[in-house]
Amino acid sequence: MKHTNILTLLMAAIILLSGCSKDFIEQSNPNAVSVEKGFASESDITAGVYGVDQALRNNNCVGEGASLWTDDRADDINTTDNQSNNGEPFQFTAFSLVPSNTWLLNHWTALYTPISRANLILSAMPNIKFASEDTRKAYDGELRFIRAFMYYNLVKEFGDVPVVTERLTSAEQAEALTVRVKREKVYELIVADLKSALASNIAVSQTAANKGRVSMQAVNALLGKVYLTMATSFETGKAENLNAAKKYLTDCYQQRGFTKLSDIPFEDVFNVTKKSTNPEIIWQIVYKQGDAALSSALARNNQARGENINSLFVSQGNGALFTNDLLKEFEVGDLRTTFSVKFAATSNRYFITKFRDASAGAGTLGYGGNDWILMRYADVILNLAEVHMLLNETAAAISYLNMVRERAKRPTYETMQQDAAWVARYPTLKLAILHERRVELAFEHNRWHDLTRFFNATELVAYFKSKSQADYDNSPLSNITTKDYFFPIPYKEYLINPAGMYQNPGY
Repeated sequence: MKHTNILTLLMAAIILLSGCSKDFIEQSNPNAVSVEKGFASESDITAGVYGVDQALRNNNCVGEGASLWTDDRADDINTTDNQSNNGEPFQFTAFSLVPSNTWLLNHWTALYTPISRANLILSAMPNIKFASEDTRKAYDGELRFIRAFMYYNLVKEFGDVPVVTERLTSAEQAEALTVRVKREKVYELIVADLKSALASNIAVSQTAANKGRVSMQAVNALLGKVYLTMATSFETGKAENLNAAKKYLTDCYQQRGFTKLSDIPFEDVFNVTKKSTNPEIIWQIVYKQGDAALSSALARNNQARGENINSLFVSQGNGALFTNDLLKEFEVGDLRTTFSVKFAATSNRYFITKFRDASAGAGTLGYGGNDWILMRYADVILNLAEVHMLLNETAAAISYLNMVRERAKRPTYETMQQDAAWVARYPTLKLAILHERRVELAFEHNRWHDLTRFFNATELVAYFKSKSQADYDNSPLSNITTKDYFFPIPYKEYLINPAGMYQNPGY
């Protein structure tokens, strides 16, 4: 069966949690291929795994354009237009999100799509003969990793969520599973899936030809961050979770393919000619340069009118803008500042230059080759700094923090303690680590999840309300309340089972 036919089968066979009905389930399409016939060989399973990977590209999921529920929701990017078609997206950044928001529902559905696809392939695999059992084990590990990754995003953003680990074949089954599960139980599944992936034979790191596939580095990195998030979310088992986070993040760090982070130039991480060989990148969504359907739009979408640093595409707009609050976070002399942002005289504002492809291969239409990086080692190193800080292992925390600052040609944390202005802004090691994450990982869709990990709901409200409205454009900071820590459950999901799909407080 051709790859395209498998993807069509996946789309037809997957029953998402929203809008299931008995009539729909029982209808028979004479042109459809059954799951059993569609997945009849190892090559069919291979194509199906690609279909799971493909679902990640969706900008409503975790692709390059998925900034609305991450950077926009946080304090880095501000959707300033609150009129016409931008009204619903504006709700995310203005802390005025309502359960009926269609973008919210699209995001929810997109996060569950890879889960549904993974469940479908996992259900079909036991009946397939593989040339090598090693292949079966690797696919099983990859699929469980992706399922865990999606549930991790869901539980961070929505809190209690439905958990489905089986293929859905009837409306009754779907309805029975449309029930929110407590966060603690969701994390149990995430950990179990990731430990299963650890026990598989996934490659430690992927070759250039297999970039985009899951590696053991990625499994350890995610498992470490999951335990870290659990430690900051629940008091029960906090010490155990922190030590587990330290173990798996350290395991990932020891699997690195370089000696020091400073050996890898910051700009090389985003160089499209080095995206398949850069040892800092752990996991990425691959985009194809020059291809209208599979290329990246990052470079051209960020380009400001009159500029050509990002792309050969001739922009008529102001490029991707960001808050003055973030601009003030960049330190003078920080090489990440000059690489990540640039002042455009045409708009009298800075625009984002972190993602570039001004090559002939991308052309004047801006069909870039930028891969979307989901995990990289600077993130892991700063997670290690965070874990050691929470364990009161201050010297170790500072050493990891300094690794990232060293590459950026910035003075060490100890040196900055002599700078009164810097200390006034970042009076604690915790805030210094959060600052470093904000600058290092700017525009990479980490900020909102970082904020909800570093602060509880009350602390998060206080953090936002301490900011200057003048640095945050026209999204009213006064709107934020503790309810905004989690997104609301989409209204259509709530209607399926009001008791089981209870709404988050405040909505």
